[in-house]
Amino acid sequence: MPHIKLPEGFPGIRGPMAFSPTTTKPLRELAEVLLHAPNTLSPGERELIATYVSSLNDCHYCQSCHGSTAAHHLGGNFELVDNVKQDFESATVSDKLKALLVIAGKVQKSGKAVTSEDVERARRQGATDREIHDTVLIAAAFCMYNRYVDGLATWAPRDFEVYRAIGAKTAKEGYLRPGGEEPIGQEIRS
Repeated sequence: MPHIKLPEGFPGIRGPMAFSPTTTKPLRELAEVLLHAPNTLSPGERELIATYVSSLNDCHYCQSCHGSTAAHHLGGNFELVDNVKQDFESATVSDKLKALLVIAGKVQKSGKAVTSEDVERARRQGATDREIHDTVLIAAAFCMYNRYVDGLATWAPRDFEVYRAIGAKTAKEGYLRPGGEEPIGQEIRS
């Protein structure tokens, strides 16, 4: 049960966004730039960073939505997403992404936890300053998004098919869809 009265039928971050349209625009624009806009890191890689941080924060809604979006960008590889959340060092992702995930995980704990050695590891694996910057910003932003979702006790469906649909749509259309979100019916509240 949400801590405040949110519009019905909007799970996760969609409820607070429907509640406060003035804050929705900048939050969506930030997500679009960080996760969907052109970048040297693929959308799938950036969604994996968001998913990993959301899993560390134990935010069911965000790790499910962004994990599904990542999988859709990665040819439907949901197993890879699960592997990254469980043990990214053993997952079949690039050494560069592994080094960036180390940085993201440290940002999730505290920005001050990131060391020069972490950054140097990423550079040795080919990460650019822009990619290191974007990784830190994705991790920091997802700590905020996760706390927004969970701090208001929003509801998160347990039916993974809901997240598959959200992920497919987001992978295709990005975060700046005209007209906002449609509510998701009561029937999926499981």
